[in-house]
Amino acid sequence: MKDLVNEVENMMDLLAKSGFFSTEEIEEIIEEQFIYEDIDLDKFSIPLNNQKNDNFQILEETFEKLAEKSIIGVHNCGYDFKEGVEDIYELYIHLVNNGYHPEGFCFYTFEDVEESILSKKLKITFGDYNKNEKNALKIGKTVYEYLENANLRTEWDESVNTQITIMNFEWDKKYNAEKEYEIEGAYDLYCKVNKK
Repeated sequence: MKDLVNEVENMMDLLAKSGFFSTEEIEEIIEEQFIYEDIDLDKFSIPLNNQKNDNFQILEETFEKLAEKSIIGVHNCGYDFKEGVEDIYELYIHLVNNGYHPEGFCFYTFEDVEESILSKKLKITFGDYNKNEKNALKIGKTVYEYLENANLRTEWDESVNTQITIMNFEWDKKYNAEKEYEIEGAYDLYCKVNKK
């Protein structure tokens, strides 16, 4: 039982630190995750997120600048890489159906956020929608350049098969109920920046 309590507390802490979820959403996720366990959530208190948002704001502004270059950036895109790729293509279909034609994409997943919280490294996946290696490399170079220009220390071997890693990245996103992230937020931002 003690292991289970630790697991629930660790997950609550991680979800709160990610800065993407409200208290209600964290409770729902925990209930869903531990549906077969006998857990009284009233005995737990969800930690408050009092983070500064400084580093995250730099990342957010960089993604916005990339949208101006027809590269769509998605925050918290799916749980893992596989889900992230599925989400990024679902987003592409919505954009194309509404007359937009982004050149490429970049994103990070919830697993990447978790890694950033634990090890201060944030991995960014990039690519182009037609799976063209030459274009994907060009997009990777643009994403890398914009991250570097934002004074984020990045490492990348200039290969289409390697993610770009932001080094020494202290995850500090503060929860904001007014802002939408994931694919819905990325869609709205892209449309706002690329008004027809």
